[in-house]
Amino acid sequence: MTKKALSILILVLSINHLFAQKPSSKNNIKLTGSVVDAKTNQPLEYATVILKNTKTNVVSGGITDINGKFSIDTPKANYQISIEFISFKPVKFPAQTLSTNKNLGTIKLSEDTSSLDEIVLIAEKTTVDIRLDKKIFNIGKDLSIRGGNASDVLGNVPSVQVDVEGAVSLRGNENVTILIDGRPSALVGLNGAEALRQIPAEAIEKVEVITSPSSRYDAEGTAGILNIILRKNKLTGFNGSLQLDLGIPERLGTAFNANWRTKKWNLFTNTGFRYNETPGNASTDSDFFSASAQNAKVIERRRFDRLGRSIFTSFGAEYYLTENSSIIGNIVYNGGNDDDVNSNTIDRFDSNGNLNEATFRRENEGEDEARIQYTLDYVNNFNDTGKKLTVNLQYSTEVEEINNGITEIDTQANVLNDLEQVLEDQNENRALLQIDYVLPVGENVQYEIGYRGNYRDIFNSFFLAERLDFPNGPLVPDAGLNNAFNYEEFVNAAYFQYGQKFNAFSLLAGLRYEYTAVEIIQQTATTTDNQNYGNLFPTVNLGYEIKDGENITLGYNRRIRRPRGRSLNPFPSRSSESNIYTGNVDLNPVITDAIDLGYLKRWSKFTLSSSIYYNRSEDNWERIQEDTGEITDNGDPVIRRFPINLSTEERVGLEFTLNYKPFKIWNINSDFNLFNVTSAGDYTNPITNEITNFDFVNTSYFIRLNQKITLPGKTDVQINTNYFGPSENAQSTREGIFSLNLAASRDFFNEKATLSLNFSDVFNSRISRRLTNIPGVLNQLAEFQWREPQFRVSFVYRFNQKKKPSRGNRDNGGGDDFEG
Repeated sequence: MTKKALSILILVLSINHLFAQKPSSKNNIKLTGSVVDAKTNQPLEYATVILKNTKTNVVSGGITDINGKFSIDTPKANYQISIEFISFKPVKFPAQTLSTNKNLGTIKLSEDTSSLDEIVLIAEKTTVDIRLDKKIFNIGKDLSIRGGNASDVLGNVPSVQVDVEGAVSLRGNENVTILIDGRPSALVGLNGAEALRQIPAEAIEKVEVITSPSSRYDAEGTAGILNIILRKNKLTGFNGSLQLDLGIPERLGTAFNANWRTKKWNLFTNTGFRYNETPGNASTDSDFFSASAQNAKVIERRRFDRLGRSIFTSFGAEYYLTENSSIIGNIVYNGGNDDDVNSNTIDRFDSNGNLNEATFRRENEGEDEARIQYTLDYVNNFNDTGKKLTVNLQYSTEVEEINNGITEIDTQANVLNDLEQVLEDQNENRALLQIDYVLPVGENVQYEIGYRGNYRDIFNSFFLAERLDFPNGPLVPDAGLNNAFNYEEFVNAAYFQYGQKFNAFSLLAGLRYEYTAVEIIQQTATTTDNQNYGNLFPTVNLGYEIKDGENITLGYNRRIRRPRGRSLNPFPSRSSESNIYTGNVDLNPVITDAIDLGYLKRWSKFTLSSSIYYNRSEDNWERIQEDTGEITDNGDPVIRRFPINLSTEERVGLEFTLNYKPFKIWNINSDFNLFNVTSAGDYTNPITNEITNFDFVNTSYFIRLNQKITLPGKTDVQINTNYFGPSENAQSTREGIFSLNLAASRDFFNEKATLSLNFSDVFNSRISRRLTNIPGVLNQLAEFQWREPQFRVSFVYRFNQKKKPSRGNRDNGGGDDFEG
């Protein structure tokens, strides 16, 4: 650990020790219990426990956690106690004096069948729900993402950043695992950024940010886990909503979600269609110093005109076998068809500033893609003590086909000087079997064991043909670039974990073993490589409740980053004639040890969640850029980029997430993340034996401020502000990026309908500016804007439901969720 990391850790420990000195009042007692659905025995999260002091008439209470449990510290007094949950009959207890700790046991709530013929009241959960081991982002109240996609959703989640190219990072680390409904899925896609843009925001219920995962979760992802939960309503009767979206640049979308629940069945669907234009632009200004370079300066101006069509649909059914068990089946289909035109104007100059060549390069790219996922889940809650068995089966597949026709014209001579055709196929098949068994022993001890088998088969082929003889010569395949590559992976994992609660102290310790078998086949080169390795991943999560609403947590876990697909494929792929990327078949996985120390404090109007984290990775990957010594037909040096196990990396950071509601009409969510990365490693060129030092130290930060204001006339206004601080690595630096989004909504027709307006990137400032320097080879200034500002209008109509603020005091989150 670096001295800087150690100093910050000691500081936070000292601060938390001071907090821990606050003694709880001797006049308080603790009221505990659990709330379940009387029909299914499923725990009811967010059920409200209301305590009314019969002497002072002061109302207090709390809400249940994810397991339906509640624990409330309250002064000794005489109380009327009631338990409530939306669309369920409340349970009320006679007035009684509470002078000692009391356990109300298991409270069973029955559905209010009289509501079948009435409008069902839908509770809008708080936008950010802070737990001990995770943060939960519920999209119900976020106006800025209506009509958007999963990438937009993640861009508003605490601790998460989405850069202008769509790459997702957690606390500044891009090696984050993204799950769908708690499991790996082809819906995330081979190209994660593009696949996330195909999932409509309306299909997502919430996102869980898990920064200190227990052994129950896959060890993949050194930064942590983002779990996207798709909508699966369970309201009694038939209800749903219909949404229509319009926008500028041209955008049209629809979304329909509904469910129908009877005593034995629950059927649900989410279906949406998108047609949208997404213009973007980029530019590069490159100075070449290589002796082989014929052009001393190259200036490029790119324009991206994208047209996308996509459909997303999910159909599912849950059948209740008994009061305690059910089977859930679900099919999700996501298909898309894109037609993109990318234009590139290129000017090439000699060392004296004279124009060598001016060209116009045009790419007409068509892409067809389809993803489908089948899941079958069995859930058995044996009794109301928490004993539980779940069995999950899942199969998913993804197919992408790309056809790209490329022409280049010499604008000075007005002649065609390049004609290319690029064909790419990318396929992925995944299968998963997962079994989890939870066994509580008494009130405070819980054991859990489980198995997961995860199979992946990834196929990628690249074909390029180019006209060499002008004007009418044939297209000639490029044997140096064309290849078919197959990656097959099977990970078997088993885990055990033990949890116990000792009064205010909680412990969850586990051990996970994963055995990985990999086969890599290069069909064109007719070579096969195999890798087999096993790893142990210990996890420990500790929690201490100083008093109700104030907690300290400490977590340790070991994580892995496995190389896949493009990172391993040694055949070059290229983004342009002068920029190629090659994988490294000898790339080894990266093992990371992570420590997370957190502090959570809730006041009546304010919630603070803070943490300090430290990660250390050995044999970390670095992507090297170097001059190949080759030049293109236009005289530009060919720059190659490739990954190797190069460095030891240490990452230390400090994070704050704040929820503040100063007034009933004003809600503020903010998060701030400051991190330092220290990387050390030397690269030796295998041909020249030249040694290059790749040491760097990068300190950067990210800040987000979201404000929602409720105005008269059932009108809400939302202001989202984001700033990425500048950053650097061994070969490049990036400027800071600021963006501002505005949104507003108003309810109509007795809250059955809502009209929303959204203006993203108001100041047209979400642009990445990067400077790359390779001594003696290249100095390049690049700008990139994936999406220009957008204006969207969304109209939502709800049938047999209308929105309503949550009952009780739910603004400060859902209580403790420390597993075990």
